Amino acid sequence: MMAAPEDESSAQSQSSSAATAAPTPPPPPSAGDHYLAKCVLPPSVVLQVAYGYFRSPSSRDVVFGKETCLELVVIGEDGIVESVCEQNAFGTIKDLAVIPRSKMGKDLLAVLSDSGKLSFLSFSNEMHRFSPIQHVQLSSPGNSRTQLGRMLTVDSSGLFLAVSAYHDRFALFSLSTSSMADIIHERIFYPSEDGGKTSSVEELSGTIWSMCFISKGFNESKSYDPVLAIVFNRKGSLLNELVLFRWNIKEESICLISEYVEAGPLAHSIVEVPHSSGFAFLLRIGDALLMDLRDPQNPCCLVRTSLDLAPPASLVEEHFVEESCRVQDGDDEGLSNVAASALLKLSDWDPMFIDTESEIGKLSSKHVSSWTWEPDHNYNPRMIICLDDGEFFVFGLVYDDDGVKINISECLYKGLPCKEILWVEGGFLATFAEMADGTVFKLGKEKLHWMSSIQNIAPILDFSVVDDQNEKRDQMFACCGVTPEGSLRIIRSGVNVEKLLKTAPVYQGITGTWTVKMKLPDVYHSFLVLSFVEETRVLSVGLSFKDVTDSVGFQPDVCTLACGLVADGLLVQIHQDAVRLCMANMDGSSPFVSSWFPENVSISLGAVAENLIVVSTSNPCFLSVLGVRSVSSHCCEIYEIQRVELQYEVSCISIPQKCIGKKRCKAAIPSGMERGYTFLIGTHKPSVEVLSFSEDDGGGLRVLASGMVSLTNTMGTAIRGCIPQDVRLVLVDQIYVLSGLRNGMLLRFEWPSFSHSSGLNKEEMDIVVGERENLPINLVLIATRRIGITPVFLVPFSDSLDSDIIALSDRPWLLHTARQSLSYTSISFQASTHATPVCSSECPQGILFVAENSLHLVEMVHSKRLNAQKFHLGGTPRKVIYHSESKLLIVMRTDLCDAGTSDICCVDPLSGSVLSSYKLKPGETGKSMELVHVGNEQVLVVGTSLSSGPAILPSGEAESTKGRILILCLVHTQNSDSGSMTICSKDGSTSQRTSPFRDEQLSSSSLCSSPDDNSYDDDIKLDEAEAWHLKLAAATTWPGMVLAICPYLDRFFLASAGNAFYVCGFPNDRPDKMKRFAVGRTRFMITSLRTYLTRIVVGDCRDGVLFYSYHEDVKKLHQVYCDPAQRLVADCFLMDANSVAVSDRKGSIAILSCKDHSDFEYSNPESNLNLNCAYHMGEVAMAIKKGGNIYKLPADDVLRSYGLSKSTEAADDTIIAGTLLGSIFVFAPISREEYELLEAVQAKLVVHPLTAPVLGNDHKEFRGRESPSQATKILDGDMLAQFLELTNRQQESVLSTPQPSPSSLKASSKQCPSPPLMLHQVVQLLERVHYALH
Repeated sequence: MMAAPEDESSAQSQSSSAATAAPTPPPPPSAGDHYLAKCVLPPSVVLQVAYGYFRSPSSRDVVFGKETCLELVVIGEDGIVESVCEQNAFGTIKDLAVIPRSKMGKDLLAVLSDSGKLSFLSFSNEMHRFSPIQHVQLSSPGNSRTQLGRMLTVDSSGLFLAVSAYHDRFALFSLSTSSMADIIHERIFYPSEDGGKTSSVEELSGTIWSMCFISKGFNESKSYDPVLAIVFNRKGSLLNELVLFRWNIKEESICLISEYVEAGPLAHSIVEVPHSSGFAFLLRIGDALLMDLRDPQNPCCLVRTSLDLAPPASLVEEHFVEESCRVQDGDDEGLSNVAASALLKLSDWDPMFIDTESEIGKLSSKHVSSWTWEPDHNYNPRMIICLDDGEFFVFGLVYDDDGVKINISECLYKGLPCKEILWVEGGFLATFAEMADGTVFKLGKEKLHWMSSIQNIAPILDFSVVDDQNEKRDQMFACCGVTPEGSLRIIRSGVNVEKLLKTAPVYQGITGTWTVKMKLPDVYHSFLVLSFVEETRVLSVGLSFKDVTDSVGFQPDVCTLACGLVADGLLVQIHQDAVRLCMANMDGSSPFVSSWFPENVSISLGAVAENLIVVSTSNPCFLSVLGVRSVSSHCCEIYEIQRVELQYEVSCISIPQKCIGKKRCKAAIPSGMERGYTFLIGTHKPSVEVLSFSEDDGGGLRVLASGMVSLTNTMGTAIRGCIPQDVRLVLVDQIYVLSGLRNGMLLRFEWPSFSHSSGLNKEEMDIVVGERENLPINLVLIATRRIGITPVFLVPFSDSLDSDIIALSDRPWLLHTARQSLSYTSISFQASTHATPVCSSECPQGILFVAENSLHLVEMVHSKRLNAQKFHLGGTPRKVIYHSESKLLIVMRTDLCDAGTSDICCVDPLSGSVLSSYKLKPGETGKSMELVHVGNEQVLVVGTSLSSGPAILPSGEAESTKGRILILCLVHTQNSDSGSMTICSKDGSTSQRTSPFRDEQLSSSSLCSSPDDNSYDDDIKLDEAEAWHLKLAAATTWPGMVLAICPYLDRFFLASAGNAFYVCGFPNDRPDKMKRFAVGRTRFMITSLRTYLTRIVVGDCRDGVLFYSYHEDVKKLHQVYCDPAQRLVADCFLMDANSVAVSDRKGSIAILSCKDHSDFEYSNPESNLNLNCAYHMGEVAMAIKKGGNIYKLPADDVLRSYGLSKSTEAADDTIIAGTLLGSIFVFAPISREEYELLEAVQAKLVVHPLTAPVLGNDHKEFRGRESPSQATKILDGDMLAQFLELTNRQQESVLSTPQPSPSSLKASSKQCPSPPLMLHQVVQLLERVHYALH
């Protein structure tokens, strides 16, 4: 049914008739000016890859360049990509390359960025990230196309490096092979900056497409003049040419040696053949030329290879990319970039060219989109290429007496075209498609075998944040990727866990959980021990979940304090009255049992390891070391080896399950640990003690090291509750002690380090480190962190001393033991009281959590790079809305593979199944949608485009187009069958995977799915009593594309049409009767509409954000405020009636508000909004949303005593942004006091050598781009987060850094001198930020 026409009388232009409307009271104060920005999910798109020995000469790693961050990964033997570290670049990466330094140890990484510098980075094992060695200034900061800094290449020997601009210019550098301090030895620029020597009569002018060095032979002199090959396009030329330059080092000149060009296809890339001494591939559209450049003055083509290769029929599968499924270039996002280019005034680029078909743009022939060489293959090198249609081939070079031949394989695979591919050791091939997941393949004889996916959620086009009551934390549903790989992703914070099992909540009163093996060499656990207040149960781990307490021999009517395996087949149970030794008999016969009883005292704590049992008592405080000896062939007993009386009660005991003396590592083992047994205790002193026990030579018990736990707050008052709750020994690159305290704090102790420069002689050092008189070493407290307010339990993933550790407090955290200081990440799971690792053949990496009286078996996948679950939807998902009544997701999809149509579908958020769909007309494209109230019901208002052309003219004005407004009702009906619906989906499910606990029932809230893809192999029955469908209620043609829709005042909605927007409603609450009440117009295309109460904000593609008010009595729209600057609006929303958050298409976020609240209804429409604060992300956020209250640290009451309590007024002003690179940013409001404190810390971090931007960017310039210098800057949470990664001594070094120059500080900060920064105050505030945003 068609909607009613608009009221023409109300469609007049705005006037000042607002005076007839009754004045409304002033709105509440606007949003605060102080924010902290944190990238909670780094970008996932991989734009560059590098392969080298970055961590050590024996560790070959892969580096991903992801525009605004660097990630170091390894590809394991199973083909899974595991992230080692990821760091923010605080700048934009343009290109990167490896500089081989095998003779000096580790390889270096050369990076070009928008800092205008060439940066040389080395991986720091101590800091666990890349650190800069040298920065070379090439140009001014920014992205100029005529300045150096666009592309770089390194010759195979690592002796020379070249850098180019987009046009005209390049530079050559010779690299030092001996010095790490000054890497650049010599440099020369082309054209010469000082009028230096060049042999060319006329300097070349044009665009540099590609370049590479042409290496010399192995037998030639080390000092040679490098030759650089460049694919060059002269201005006005239709063809590209190959140009060769030589750097004459002695004469300090660059000369043009030769040029090679032939009529035919367009050349686009030059690729050197490794270890070939003068061969290179010239890649062209349709073919590849093997060039002989051994004589640079006479380049010639040896072999011409056509790329029109047909794949075998067996590969014509779903991997083919159909032309009809490709993304249309005429969408609103892409065409708005034309307006951006026009605003940037790119004089050498015609924005009108976007709609003109060029011969270069229409490629009828195939071309190579990416390539990679086989690693370490010196003879007969092989190269894998990927064509622009997704076909993979191997090019093999064969040298024989007849010359060089090229062997071409059959097509190995056909999928998506890749922008980068990398061949690594082990025969693995990593591929990276654009706007789709990457893939790791294993190279077989005739094809590529899929091994794993590399998740890429870019671009994020829209998202919806939903509070999942089952998880008790928010999760994000995001529209990611484009057709044919468009998907819906469920993104959660923290380390990903795969839920396998959840039991009924019948496990009340659990006091402890342990998993135990049957024999010491066993790989898998045999028993799960659950201790209750007055009971103990032993359950089998395997294909069944059965109670085997009687068979094991544990006493069932006591509370177990500790248990473990003391020898093969011998289990130990420690309870209050005795230590019980059991020899389990799983054949049904009675187990052997023997007990040891303390003398007139109760046991308080205990621990068990191989051949060692340690128990403690309280009142009196004794520590007893027990052993096991054989009495007969089938009889053993426990006996006491030594007992010592302690001055303080023991609070915890931990015994490393692996013998330290037998562990091979580079770390120095402290004296006393290389023999006997080592264990740790915590005491009520409070302290942590490292003890050793040896029966040899009457060694007995000895205290090797001791660390006092003495913590004070900023007021100098001792912090209460510092009793160790748990303690663990860690041995990675060094040995250290972790301790969790009862007050929710986490501590790291290390052995003191000494060097010959310390000033101590040998005798003094022996005394300090305990070599003289067996004195205990004083451990050094390296770092302290608060991770909650409840006691901290430490649960290692395995018995290995270098295993990562789960820290349980208010929520579970993952401790990264290999990193310095204390580095931890939240685990995407609810708060738990206990946890224990579970290793079985069905679940080798399981963890059993105890939460809310239920047992939860999950599999930790902390090596996964993203915690994002994937639902493959097909097409390009553009918009997503969560419908709370049906608990379904409403998704708008475009570019569907059936003729490129669009639809609106209902998706089950648990399974990803499409339950119902409403298809738009052929040729109609969905653009926007929102849920709108009609009386007591909700309808879905959808805006579409009926035109296939561009939406926006290059000037930013709206194109003359048509669209439609659709009113859809979401109705539910009873299913006619037995109450279930059968839905077929695709492969990739792990829902049928075998659970080691078959006797337990899976909870309905358990997803039981793969985090990568949640499509299903079998039919799944959704036990729903009702189904939801979309039904058309009304449709009307609209005078333009409808790019924005927004509900207004619970009875209206706003809809755009070009540069106009309308106030619409439903008279008599009838969804089939829509009426337009008023219209407002802007100068340029409207891209977004948002409301808050009566306030309306309009996002203009060039004029920024505009504030409007609607006067219902006279049906008029009145503009009240406008943006103070031109802004290419990507998205915006009103935080309150006076403040708006806006993202632009240059990568910035800004918060603007009204100047004066008193006369907001009658202000001049030309009056400007105030720019409260701004932040340059370096990534474009196409969707920003208002977040709820950020997670609050339970210790806020404690922090309030330091004056750092969070102001609750602005708690609801959190901003969440999703970017085109796949990042998620959170902007959290903070108080003025917090801002001033952290601003002072940030000012020191950005200049300190350990934490300054790794690519040499001026941090203030980078984060302040596109905003006036006087604007308040949003704090950089990523920069501040580095402070927590430092040790206490490094933190003190940062805080003692001299203040930056007064000119770099705000004027307000000059009014009074800043108080000295207190370390505890800074750490505790940043701990709360870390807790809240992770």
